[in-house]
Amino acid sequence: MTSPPGKPRPGLFRHIFGTLELIKFSHSVFALPFALSAMLVAARGVPNLGTLLWILWCLVSARTAAMAFNRWADWDYDTFNPRTKRRSQLGTRGTTLALCILALVAFAVGCSQLNFLCLVLCPVACVIILGYSLTKRFTAYSHAFLGLALATAPMGAWAATTGALDSPLPWLLAAAVWCWVFGFDLIYATQDVEFDLQAKLHSYPAKHGVAAALRLARFLHFVTWLILLAFGWLGNLGMPYCIAMLLIFFALITEHILCRSGDLARINVAFFQMNALVGLILVIGVGLSIYFASNLQFGIEWHPFSGDR
Repeated sequence: MTSPPGKPRPGLFRHIFGTLELIKFSHSVFALPFALSAMLVAARGVPNLGTLLWILWCLVSARTAAMAFNRWADWDYDTFNPRTKRRSQLGTRGTTLALCILALVAFAVGCSQLNFLCLVLCPVACVIILGYSLTKRFTAYSHAFLGLALATAPMGAWAATTGALDSPLPWLLAAAVWCWVFGFDLIYATQDVEFDLQAKLHSYPAKHGVAAALRLARFLHFVTWLILLAFGWLGNLGMPYCIAMLLIFFALITEHILCRSGDLARINVAFFQMNALVGLILVIGVGLSIYFASNLQFGIEWHPFSGDR
């Protein structure tokens, strides 16, 4: 397919905001809470300001690079997809490639400022976060690769905070992110079944049907919740985390109720608002648990997950 030239918005600020919309900058809310949760548990609080700022720098730059590369790689497909064809009016293909390169450089700089492990793992992370964009061309499990890409966020935050990955906690949180993202991307992909079939792109809903995709998504989100329970137990988190887990359970149920109708607007609500809520609830639960663990409240410490292990 050959796409017509894009029509970027005129004006500097419109171009900037158009580019941010093009790379869906607002979707940073998905990986960020899990990375911050890993950081808080690894440091048993907030690390020094320098570490915190460089972690945020790396998260934003890596995610920007991944989305900019995705837009560059899928430019022609996005132009002809009725759901995404407006993207070509928000910027140019050349802009997305330049932004990707700039963000990759920024990510490498950030890794070098953290510790040796982060610097060593930087190329691995780059391959994973960029490689996802190409998987839809050859496998119906591209959604799993997206999950893998976002799962690098808590792993990276833990490595940045501790300089090691020898604890099971970051691996558990990464597994939860993998299942969670795999599941909600299956839901999101149900919108593009007809286009994927026409363009000969691979996706699980296109290959196995929407009903099968939604069943798998429900299973993955249940596994996500179980893994998060294990993370809280091993991380010695407290009552606020228990409450957060209850709220997350209902948020995930609501997400699947919304997506049953097949209505595009409700699927978008399920995709963005419910999943953003899951991440927000998680990081608040983790933060409050750590706060109460280090500050006696009425002479009692809240540790329902604690025990002799």
